[in-house]
Amino acid sequence: MTIGWRRHLIALAAVWAAIAILFGRDLAHMVEIWWTSSTFAHCLLLPPIIGWLVWLRWPELKDIELRAWLPGLVIVAVGALGWLLGDVAGVSMVRQFGLVVMLQGAVVALLGPEVVRGILFPLFYMLFMVPAGEELVPLLQTITARMSMALLKLAGVPAHIEGIFITTPNGWFKVAEACSGVKFLVAMLAYSVLVANVCFRTWFRRIVFVIASLVLSILANGVRAWGTIYVAHLTDVSFAQGFDHVIYGWVFFGLIIAVLMGVGWRYFDRSPTSLWLDGRGGVAVRGAPPKLAACGVLLLVLLAWAWAVIAAGGAQPLPKNQGLPSVPGWTRIAAQGDLIPWRPNFTGADRLLMARYVDARGRKVDFAVAIFSYQAEGRELVGFGQGAIGPDSRWSWTNDMPAPANGQAFRITGPGDVQRDVVTFYRVGDIVTGNEMMVKLETLKAKLTGGPRRGVALIFTAPGERGRAAVDSFLARLGPIDRLADRLAGQKG
Repeated sequence: MTIGWRRHLIALAAVWAAIAILFGRDLAHMVEIWWTSSTFAHCLLLPPIIGWLVWLRWPELKDIELRAWLPGLVIVAVGALGWLLGDVAGVSMVRQFGLVVMLQGAVVALLGPEVVRGILFPLFYMLFMVPAGEELVPLLQTITARMSMALLKLAGVPAHIEGIFITTPNGWFKVAEACSGVKFLVAMLAYSVLVANVCFRTWFRRIVFVIASLVLSILANGVRAWGTIYVAHLTDVSFAQGFDHVIYGWVFFGLIIAVLMGVGWRYFDRSPTSLWLDGRGGVAVRGAPPKLAACGVLLLVLLAWAWAVIAAGGAQPLPKNQGLPSVPGWTRIAAQGDLIPWRPNFTGADRLLMARYVDARGRKVDFAVAIFSYQAEGRELVGFGQGAIGPDSRWSWTNDMPAPANGQAFRITGPGDVQRDVVTFYRVGDIVTGNEMMVKLETLKAKLTGGPRRGVALIFTAPGERGRAAVDSFLARLGPIDRLADRLAGQKG
């Protein structure tokens, strides 16, 4: 290793260490997810794989003359801004992407464009370290359920589908989150992209291989879910569950990967003796002292970190506890006698208020309000497991329903085909909305501009096929959602 390489790598290591210290919470959270979530366990292999990819290129990299490149600070700035927005909005995945982009930008700034051309793929592959993809679970659940239903019909099995629930003569099946196939899809994406780079040279073959891998993984998961239900139809549910675990975990998808590689093998077009660099040459650039580039990186990441600290302050305490309102035509009663009790989940909420109301026709509506004086990591208005259905709930989303103005509506189902209709409103910043993305954006705006910091979720739910009609009737008597939310949060509307 030349003195030039040693000087630049020491500067890069120092900058990476500083970023790791400043943003240690996000780095630790990423590693914790890798270690504890089976969906992202493959991420534990990515750092050594990235190191191996760089090592393959080292014989050609070591002859490149390094030049620190100040335009690379633009990438660091983009990453720092992304991290800041993710931190202020309380979106951990965005923060983690911002962190990885800052690390990538530091490489570009300190090692220069010539080296980056050589390690372009390993740098890009770092993005797969961010644990992302669980947002696809609802979509994949629906696809898997519909595929299973179609295959059951082809197999002559009488079945009925309701959202993600399938009923056959001898069983009631739910396409749960674990059955959505997201684990295999996420791992397959990372695997297929790696294979596409290592085994193919032409972009057409790379793209076809990746697309084929993803389509095959989705189809395979649908066949697996159908197979489980079909085995239960032929035997019993308990036997099918054990069959599913063995086949899904150890055999079925191993065969899928084997088939994929077997078919793709004949189309591999990268020779073992091919050069690994992603490109050489290009326009000569004026180098900068590595210390100057390192100081530029540190300045940008420190600015983002300091702004986040300032934005985190200023939360106003909630007033004394205020109860839920009286509603004309509706009477509060004790919540009891439910076959499957319902309770929303809002981890970190300062207050969670609940009440049951009944009208003269005997229709019952449960009303829940979650109040956050401010939002931060671990106490977010919207996020995984937050809302009408908690992560350990016996209730599951079935299908969306026509949404009311500035709200969202859907149906949930519990064991035994027990149903509830749910309507949700969020009051955050200066708006009322049912759109979770708007909640994040308005939270971001409020934090950056000093607007109202509180967040309020209002959930209305009623049982049975006519539950939505009962909720709509209740809402008509309740009055403006924004005024009620502001009163409960102790803030003027």
